[in-house]
Amino acid sequence: MSATCCNAAPINDPGYRRVLWVVLAINASMFIAELLLGFAARSVSLQADALDFLGDAANYGISLLVTGLQLHHRSRATFVKGVTMGGFGVWILVSALWHAAHGTLPSASTMGQVGVAALAANAVSFGLLWKFRSGDSNMRSVWLCSRNDVIGNIAVLLAALGVFGTSRGWPDVLVAIIMAGLAVQASWIVTTAATRELSRVRA
Repeated sequence: MSATCCNAAPINDPGYRRVLWVVLAINASMFIAELLLGFAARSVSLQADALDFLGDAANYGISLLVTGLQLHHRSRATFVKGVTMGGFGVWILVSALWHAAHGTLPSASTMGQVGVAALAANAVSFGLLWKFRSGDSNMRSVWLCSRNDVIGNIAVLLAALGVFGTSRGWPDVLVAIIMAGLAVQASWIVTTAATRELSRVRA
């Protein structure tokens, strides 16, 4: 992040706003579908991925609200988004440990089918957001969400293969813990960048 970030002008790129609306619709739709199917399949990794879709939809909505504002407003919103991402990570970890303790066996076939659909949806979002990955902390947080989703979807597919091959639930739990780690990592990156931007503005 360059030293001139503190003087960055509001981002009014209509192309960026259009992309945010598209990925918002994609993530909101996938949240509903994946949450319902995740509970039906008793898969904690699918449920975690569904909540990630919800978090991303909220993040994209916030980004749309602050896109035309000055940097300090965008940075404050980004800080809140970063904390939210970390909160999701903690929730996923607790849920994964609960499923591990209860020996839940998810449906591998449902995990695989939903995982493929989710990967396709996130691949589209990732491609649309690629050109905006090097902007301010707000734009970077949006791209990090998309990046984590693609990684998470691939991990869910691997978990489905693991559950199918072992007839045990531990691959599902393991993937959920990895996803929790990604959420916490992204939270740290985003909140740190936002804090630096805010300190430069105050200076």
